[in-house]
Amino acid sequence: MPELPEVEAARRAIEEHCLGKKIVKSIIADDSKVVDGVSHKDFEASLNGKTIVAAHRKGKNMWLQLNSPPFPSFQFGMTGAIYIKGVAVTKYKRSSVKDTDEWPSKYSKFFVELNDGLEVSFTDKRRFARVRLLDNPVAVPPISELGPDALLEPMAVDEFHKLLSKKNLGIKALLLDQGFISGIGNWVADEVLYQAKIHPLQSASSMSIEVCGTLLNCINEVIGKAIEVGADSNQFPSNWIFHFREKKPGKAFVDGLTPD
Repeated sequence: MPELPEVEAARRAIEEHCLGKKIVKSIIADDSKVVDGVSHKDFEASLNGKTIVAAHRKGKNMWLQLNSPPFPSFQFGMTGAIYIKGVAVTKYKRSSVKDTDEWPSKYSKFFVELNDGLEVSFTDKRRFARVRLLDNPVAVPPISELGPDALLEPMAVDEFHKLLSKKNLGIKALLLDQGFISGIGNWVADEVLYQAKIHPLQSASSMSIEVCGTLLNCINEVIGKAIEVGADSNQFPSNWIFHFREKKPGKAFVDGLTPD
């Protein structure tokens, strides 16, 4: 499932390759479950001729700022992903498209061709993503309901400890609450808690200010490292529990130790 690092990697790929370019063609899927609140034809009409001027992200949501509103907004869901065709190299490896690949994918929900020939697609195989067309994405749900972004709006230790002291629930559940802090999902939560040596079920209100400081540092380090390698899990540090999360019993970490 895409979390903050994956969505930020997608945003950076768009920022690197698409800014200043005009949309000359668009294809929006006729799928009202994913394309929310607007017909695919009206969506297409609103995009054609517009220029991409910026790519923004908060939590697990991304939106493209065009030279005039409305703006396309993407809630990645479980399997949402950005693909780019027409660039030789990108750090966002999952966005690369081979010549033999179906293009655009049958799972594409949003496709645009830019004036230099580059093509961009947002796909969603499981159909839990949402693609919207919004005048001001930050002013309406889901983005307006998000807590501080875990990367862009880091909390001070004192503030973090004060907030946690009022929360009588497990720390992992709290980290997953997008209204408390946005961008952290299951794998990031597991990783930061493992690196911080904090049990996922430990009550948030029981954590000392020192432990809160350690947790904040681990959030910054894990997210920072994941973004540094373009969210390519093959490049995540070998001591991360990420590599063992899906292993069968006996193959995963045991009592905090790696298997022999």
